[in-house]
Amino acid sequence: MTALSPSYLQDGYTLASWLRSHDHKRIAILYAVSITMFFFIGAVAAALMRLELLTPQADIVGADTYNRLFTAHGVIMVWMFLIPSIPSVFGNFLLPLMIGTRDLAFPRLNLLSWYLYAGGGLFIVLTLILGGVDTGWTFYTPYSTLFSNTNVILTLAGVLVVGFSSILTGLNFIVTVHTLRAPGMGWFRMPLFVWAIYATSVILVLATPVLAITLVLLAFERLAHVGLFNPALGGDPLLFQHLFWFYSHPAVYIMILPAMGVASEIIPCFARKRVFGYRYMAYAIIGIAIISFLVWGHHMFVSGQSVYASMVFSVLSFLVAVPSAIKVFNWAATLYKGSISFTAPMLYALGFVILFLQGGLTGLFLASLAIDVHVTDTYFVVAHFHYIMVGGAVMAYLGALHFWWPKITGRLYPESWARVAAIVIFCGFNLTFFPQYLLGYQGMPRRYHSYPPEFQVLNVLSSAGAGILAVGYFLPLCYLAWSCWRGQRAGRNPWLGGGLEWQTRSPPPTHNFDAEPDGGNDPYDYDPQHDPRQAPP
Repeated sequence: MTALSPSYLQDGYTLASWLRSHDHKRIAILYAVSITMFFFIGAVAAALMRLELLTPQADIVGADTYNRLFTAHGVIMVWMFLIPSIPSVFGNFLLPLMIGTRDLAFPRLNLLSWYLYAGGGLFIVLTLILGGVDTGWTFYTPYSTLFSNTNVILTLAGVLVVGFSSILTGLNFIVTVHTLRAPGMGWFRMPLFVWAIYATSVILVLATPVLAITLVLLAFERLAHVGLFNPALGGDPLLFQHLFWFYSHPAVYIMILPAMGVASEIIPCFARKRVFGYRYMAYAIIGIAIISFLVWGHHMFVSGQSVYASMVFSVLSFLVAVPSAIKVFNWAATLYKGSISFTAPMLYALGFVILFLQGGLTGLFLASLAIDVHVTDTYFVVAHFHYIMVGGAVMAYLGALHFWWPKITGRLYPESWARVAAIVIFCGFNLTFFPQYLLGYQGMPRRYHSYPPEFQVLNVLSSAGAGILAVGYFLPLCYLAWSCWRGQRAGRNPWLGGGLEWQTRSPPPTHNFDAEPDGGNDPYDYDPQHDPRQAPP
């Protein structure tokens, strides 16, 4: 009998074996460790802001420090956590497994992308050590080019390097999907998670260079005092906003499309039903990716752009809700009459759907010209953004982490603790951010460290919710770390999933499969009689 090859976790135990590895699974772990560190750095900045906002007066930090805190929080959470989280961690780990191949198309390029990500992150950490930056994560001109005396150039350099990491990752994924699918796996045999990662990669490759060019131009104006965006030098600040949001609105879907892919894998598995309307779900993913390039101007309704352009962008913003709604309705139809198991991954997936639906509906409020004029630059926008990004993307990230944890580590976590954490996070999130809708509609502007006393009650509720949310985020860190050594051994397929990733061992061998998988299998062929809660170890 031929001995089985060791798992990817056993292929060298030294730090050098990890830092020089070309294995997509090990690179995914490197990303996971890195983004977890950045997540907690960004969370500390958020905690300090919420502590400051407990009272109307400036008790803990002054205006200048507060500006640096919300900028650090935004820069780190957007570029160091949200954008790379699901694509770089789970896309890296799962894409080759899901399409039945040994690795990504360009393994060395994959390792380079992580080094670029880590290098850009070091620039941003150095910025924090040197005092931070106070422009906001959007770097709006002319403040960022003329008036700010903080570390703008260093921050731009960090974001620029991280952007190149995203481009390389997206290129790698696109080539892999096109060229390395297992025999028999046509386009409409791919899991929806693969569709989501593919669409996300297209956005990364097409949109990120626009951000890179914009940041280089901003730095050039700041250093050489050439009039590009500064009206005092003959520049146009609206040009910066057009360029920035041309990338940054698709970036919203870089964050949320992979989350949709995660939900599309978890919900059918724990409903024991084939996903409803598979082809329409795939078309909706591509539709979202295409329309995302056409709606950047809805961030600029009060910036001075033409009212006729604003009307067009308003219509297009309502249009992007159509494929998003298709996905929500199809998830609901998948759940209908399903044999639903309320495991921890399912709770996270359902939490994602609920919070994404709330955030998406308030996005339609902001797409309406009249309402947007009233709530622009208020906490209403903050709440909407966080319902999509934190309520959506982070819930899906945690759902993916729990769903594929047995495959990644070969261990099971304590299910009861995981369910408690999911509920605590859901409740804490709503207590944190729902009051901010009310604050914004009542007129409280964002990015202020002091405020009128009549807003204090809602701010206290929001800060209390942030404390609960912090506990919820800390719990998985504890029991998942515990499970790495003490958790029960996971079988090959503890959830009775249908995808190719469940056909290999847990954790997978270095080259993923002991024998070539059959790509013609249906990834959503679930047996409704098999309850994943009763799956053997």
